[in-house]
Amino acid sequence: MDGNGRWARGRGRPASFGHRQGVRAIKRVLQACEDLGVHALSIYAFSTENWARPRAEVRALMRLFHETMQREIDEMHRRGVRIVVSGRRDELSVRMRERIDEAMARTANNTNGVLNVCLNYGGRAEIVDAVRKLVRDGLPAQKVDEEAISSRMYNPELPDPDLIIRTAGEHRVSNFLLWQSAYSEMLVTETLWPDFGEDELKAALAEYALRVRRFGARPAAEIAVG
Repeated sequence: MDGNGRWARGRGRPASFGHRQGVRAIKRVLQACEDLGVHALSIYAFSTENWARPRAEVRALMRLFHETMQREIDEMHRRGVRIVVSGRRDELSVRMRERIDEAMARTANNTNGVLNVCLNYGGRAEIVDAVRKLVRDGLPAQKVDEEAISSRMYNPELPDPDLIIRTAGEHRVSNFLLWQSAYSEMLVTETLWPDFGEDELKAALAEYALRVRRFGARPAAEIAVG
């Protein structure tokens, strides 16, 4: 969800103002996903590298995450959205972990959609943590395969993403869902995240619908008999 800071600077406001507008964009996009039949939405809220940002910005972000979870949980539950969180939760504050546990427990049985909040998340960190679970489980080397690793990801029940959207013209993966995105389609838009909404999502899905996904295979040659 890139572009919050740039959006705010363009208006002479601090980054925290852009992040708050970014939360509004999340609500718009989540509603659009429901309307358009997208069942699972993963949002990259805070990466393992984002701790290196200015301390004041990190504090403001964490406060915003806590406030948003507390304020939006009733609506998410009413709409039947299940909330899950991917990332290293043990490095978050006790207060934040309690809020996450509450949101996940309250919405656990909802089936209208899934919002996966990637918080203190890094794709490399997730793979490392999955390997650590393999070691703790005592799995012999000859039994380590893709399924063994996939089943030890943060939320293995979630489907691999079909489409990854990078806003604000960014062209890098940025350590996001490295394992799960092996064959995801990538789409880059110049739109800054606070300006992203239903129209932009519709355009992204329309472009995605035109692509042919081969998953590494070559389609069989067509044979015409006449």
